[in-house]
Amino acid sequence: SSRNTEVQSADGVAVLEDCIGFSLTKTISKVEEKLKKGVLPDCQDDDLIPRAGNEMGAEAQIRFLKAKLRVTQEDLANVVFECRKKDDENQNLETRLKNTEEENTRLQRTISLQQSQTEKYKMLSQEANKKTEGLQQEVTALGKVLQ
Repeated sequence: SSRNTEVQSADGVAVLEDCIGFSLTKTISKVEEKLKKGVLPDCQDDDLIPRAGNEMGAEAQIRFLKAKLRVTQEDLANVVFECRKKDDENQNLETRLKNTEEENTRLQRTISLQQSQTEKYKMLSQEANKKTEGLQQEVTALGKVLQ
């Protein structure tokens, strides 16, 4: 599981670097150089290094920052993982939507065809009824003649 987290973490960092051209390696080495010179990083106001950090030695500060970085990398990897999962879900939903729309179009065509056939059969039925009435009248007239 730890190995999996490392892979995810590295993956997340790679994605971040691709997205915004940010290099963690460069950033870490800059922070390490500042610490070796005895200068704390600019972001100490952000509580990146606790107040006790002023009394920490450079090595301890580096270890602290690396631990903080690992946690951040894991968080980033988790966010990247969740984003990819959501992308897959979206792709799946888009495919389902497209299939549903195609099915809907097909059903609309079928309904339209059935409606026009229904109209045709109504007209044929009306014509047959008229012929039947005409034949009935002829039968009645012939019946009178034959009496």
